[in-house]
Amino acid sequence: MSPSEKIKYISNWIKSYVDQMPNKAQSLVIGISGGIDSSVSSTLSAMTGLKTIVLSMPIKQKTNQHDLSLKHQKWLVEKFENVEAHTINLDDLFQSFSSTLNKFNNEHGYANSRARLRMATLYQVASANKGIVVGTGNKVEDFGVGFYTKYGDGGVDISPIADCNKSEVWELGKELGILKEIIDAQPTDGLWDDGRTDEGQLGFKYKELEDAMINPDSPHRAEYEKIRKQNLHKMEPIPVCKIPS
Repeated sequence: MSPSEKIKYISNWIKSYVDQMPNKAQSLVIGISGGIDSSVSSTLSAMTGLKTIVLSMPIKQKTNQHDLSLKHQKWLVEKFENVEAHTINLDDLFQSFSSTLNKFNNEHGYANSRARLRMATLYQVASANKGIVVGTGNKVEDFGVGFYTKYGDGGVDISPIADCNKSEVWELGKELGILKEIIDAQPTDGLWDDGRTDEGQLGFKYKELEDAMINPDSPHRAEYEKIRKQNLHKMEPIPVCKIPS
């Protein structure tokens, strides 16, 4: 399937999902970071014609990351009449949260808490607009290595690009005309004060990860399997204690 065909298929899938809901959603709510995944997902959502609410939710964000988010907001609003954009600064909320839990200080925990505060914000906005939350995860992250925050950016109602590898998402972005600055930017989850990149955290290029997912003979297969095993708890159903009858 060509990029243009995928774009049409995914956008129609989103619209069909909403149309088939028992209580039809009145809006699509999506967080944007200035990265390629959220830029593509938000554009595909806007293409449905449904009311699409895009939120930029900075938390101690690097200026260059936040600037890309604002540029994508502006691009979407100018391109689609059905898009409503908001910037909700969560700095104070995060500061209050971390201060309240200062006895339980943990850098990794606080990084994930940023994603969870954003998730809670998205659902509050969705509730106020009778909407659903649209996910931005791709196939490598969601089903390969589990590179997302459990109950953070993994907490969504639908995942329109979760069957697309990262390379496919970049292709879709180019086809959609996403800003070149965003396409060329180093992917980052935006959860760390030092602005570390996704590939830096994973220790792989996305192309290497994609190859390791499908190629048992990949030189990176063993490390890929190690990361995947550590994160399987995110990707598998929650364990349930079954009581014998």
